Amino acid sequence: MTFGARALIRLGALEHNLEVLRSAAPDARIMAVIKANAYGHGMVAVAQHLEAADAFAVARLPEAQLLRQSGIDKPIVLLAGIATDEELPIAFSENFELVVHDIEQVKMLERAKGNGGTVWLKFDTGMNRLGFPPEAAPQLLPRLEAAGAVRELRLMTHFASADELDNVATESQLEAFKPVTRDFPGAVSIANSPASLGWPQVIDARAHLGFGGDFWIRPGIALYGISPFADRTGTELGLKPVMQFEARLIAVKPLSAGARVGYKGAYISDKDTTLGIVAAGYGDGYTRHFRCGTPVLLNGRRVPLIGIVSMDMVAVDLGEAATDQVGDIATLWGDDLPVEEVAPWADAIPYELVCGVMNREDSEIVP
Repeated sequence: MTFGARALIRLGALEHNLEVLRSAAPDARIMAVIKANAYGHGMVAVAQHLEAADAFAVARLPEAQLLRQSGIDKPIVLLAGIATDEELPIAFSENFELVVHDIEQVKMLERAKGNGGTVWLKFDTGMNRLGFPPEAAPQLLPRLEAAGAVRELRLMTHFASADELDNVATESQLEAFKPVTRDFPGAVSIANSPASLGWPQVIDARAHLGFGGDFWIRPGIALYGISPFADRTGTELGLKPVMQFEARLIAVKPLSAGARVGYKGAYISDKDTTLGIVAAGYGDGYTRHFRCGTPVLLNGRRVPLIGIVSMDMVAVDLGEAATDQVGDIATLWGDDLPVEEVAPWADAIPYELVCGVMNREDSEIVP
C-alpha cells in the first residue's frame, strides 16, 4: 500500500495497558479518558475496543455525541460540562454525566425541568484551572442535592503535579480535598495517569479521604502506552505503545561535504554521506520544532534528522555506507523509538506529539 506518514494503531496494546492500570489500582473503577480523538489514536476505535473500561471521559458534548452515534453505550463523562441551558437536556437524554465546575452550571441544573442525571462536582484543590474552592462545599453540596436535575452527585478534583513524585503539591491537594470528601456517601475521582501509577496514598484514597462510594481513576496518556513521568518510558512501566508513527523513505542520494540541505540551507553537511528523504512533515503532525539530530529509526538503527522539517518531508543522514532503499519504512516514534525519547528534541511532551498526528491518510488499525 502506498502511503506517506501514517499512525499504526495496535488495539491489543490498549487492553494490556488497561490491565496494568487495573493492577495498580485494583479496587478502583476506571474512567478511560479518550478526549482529543483518544490522544490522536482514534476515539471511536479506542472506545469500541476498551470494553473492559467502566466509563469514558471526553472534553465536550460533540465528542460524546459521536460516541453514542457510533454505538458506544457505556457511561460518558463530559469533563468540561455543558455551556448552555439548551445543552443540558441533550446531555441528559443521552445519559451523559456532567462535570460541574462553575456557578452558572449550578444555576442551569437548578433551572432544569424534566429528567436529570449524574453530576460530578469538581473542586479546585490547587490546579487553579476548573473547579470550586473546597470551602464552597458546604453551600454547593446542598444546592445540588436539592436540584431536581441531579439524580446522583459525585465529587472530583485534579492534580497539577502528580508526574513529579517528589513534589509535595499532590499531598497538599489531597489534604485540601479531605474536608469535602469526609463522610461523603458517593463516588469520588481524583487520580489521573501519574497519580494512578506513582502515588500509593492516592490509590488508598477511600481510607485517606473518608468517602463511602466508589473510587474512580481516570487514566489518559498511560492507556496509550506512554509514561506520564519525564524520567521513564512507558515500556519501563510495563506499558505497550499503542501508536507507531511511521513513513516511507522516498529518496536516497549522495550528499557532499559542504552541501546545504532544505529550506534556508540551514544545515550544512560536514562530510560526504548519503541523504534520505522521508515522507513525513508538519502537515502530518511531525512538528517543525524538531531539531537537527532528532533520531529516526530506519532498518534497525537511529539516523539523525538534518535540516528544517518541511510540510511533507524530512531529511535524514543515512551515513556514507548506507544500503537503505526507497520504500523502506522509517519509524518516527513507536517500537524501539519511544515517543518519550523523541519529544524533548522538539521541546515538547509526548501528549503533544501524539495528539498532533494529522491522519492525512487513513491510519491502519490492527488487533
